[in-house]
Amino acid sequence: MENINYEQVRKDLEHKNLYDIQKNLTMQRRKRTAVMSLLLFSLLFTLAFGMLENPLYYTMSNIGNFFNYRIIFIMWAIVCGTSIEIAVLALFQLEKYPTKYGNIFIYLATLFMIATALIPSLKDDYPFWQIIHTITSGLLALFLYLGLVPFAKWISKENPRLRTFIYIWLLVIWAGSIIMVVLFWHSALFELWFFITNILFLLYLSVILFEEKIVKTSVKLLMDEDNLNVAIEKIFANLEKNSKK
Repeated sequence: MENINYEQVRKDLEHKNLYDIQKNLTMQRRKRTAVMSLLLFSLLFTLAFGMLENPLYYTMSNIGNFFNYRIIFIMWAIVCGTSIEIAVLALFQLEKYPTKYGNIFIYLATLFMIATALIPSLKDDYPFWQIIHTITSGLLALFLYLGLVPFAKWISKENPRLRTFIYIWLLVIWAGSIIMVVLFWHSALFELWFFITNILFLLYLSVILFEEKIVKTSVKLLMDEDNLNVAIEKIFANLEKNSKK
């Protein structure tokens, strides 16, 4: 790989009025990495927490309240809820999703997820709070549905090639969750299914949509380049950092 004069690259891009495009492209790449890292961590955290006790006999709320895992339960809710929120809002922004209430629904889903973990789920000791706990868990699923599903349908219209896969994913998430409730009512299996499939769906959208945006934007920066490898290096270089140096 030949040496690259990053300061000269920066000046050339400014001269061609492409510097802002390069900065945006670099930012999108970093954002994709951050979003996917958060989602992968949440996925592993969800699996680990759900398996702390036998998921066939205990729900995730049972695991968090019947045993000495309450702090871990609250931490899981914060990490998982926040990661899903950040990922969904990042995708909203990436796709310039025209919504008035989508952001609010996602904020509320995170709020109710954390509230569900904070509120005790001990029916015999706190029957009133058990009812509130059940309500907040239902509201969590409702608001996540209201925020994510319309966006997924909107994406399928904007990207027809993704339509079939997106609809299959939505069917797997929601129909699968209902089936798991029917088959394994008092267990963590349906909760694990719900969160894991939603996180995997967001991971899929993050890979596809960020990559699509990066490729489209990269075309403008690669048009006049002779060496593709060097051109790619220029695209994702932190020219702000090199300029300061």
